[in-house]
Amino acid sequence: MDAFLALLHSFSARLSEAELSSLKFLLRGKIGKRKLEAVQSGSELFNILLEQQLIARDETSLLEGLFKTINRDDLVAELKRFVEEGEASASDNQPDVHEKRLQNAAFEVICENVGRDWKMLVRKLGLSEVKMDRIVAENPFNLREQLFQSLRAWQKWKGKDAKVADLMKALRGCRMNLVADIVERELSLLDAGTS
Repeated sequence: MDAFLALLHSFSARLSEAELSSLKFLLRGKIGKRKLEAVQSGSELFNILLEQQLIARDETSLLEGLFKTINRDDLVAELKRFVEEGEASASDNQPDVHEKRLQNAAFEVICENVGRDWKMLVRKLGLSEVKMDRIVAENPFNLREQLFQSLRAWQKWKGKDAKVADLMKALRGCRMNLVADIVERELSLLDAGTS
């Protein structure tokens, strides 16, 4: 069983109806009204936040802020403890060294060669609009950094399931064949040890 989901389930069981109502109110700007009205438990609310990639094992700042606002310092402390303990084991979910090296080389080529259509590529990789919007807000007026941070967010989200092959498939799916060819060439040079 996933430890983060178990933690969220534990939080859900300890939320009163009034606290759940407060959380729903605080999230009105991030989740649609109809979805919020249908929520009957903390688990349902956390599930929506997970689906919209507003929270994740490595993205707990929103949850922490919500718990602080409703004065649940016990939940904040437990969440912080989970994050600190989780950082030690997070390396288990990362791609191996070789794959990560290939991904970083691919990221560099992609950032140099993909322009305004970067969101199409990132959507193809499965990153949510909410996550992309947050990255754009954090890096205004810097297209290259928006793309790079989006690729890093994808890498983090997928963990060890993040593969260069998925990047290539997404590039080709977006008809960015020239960029895909450049990435392939760069990766073959890297594999040959001449780069």
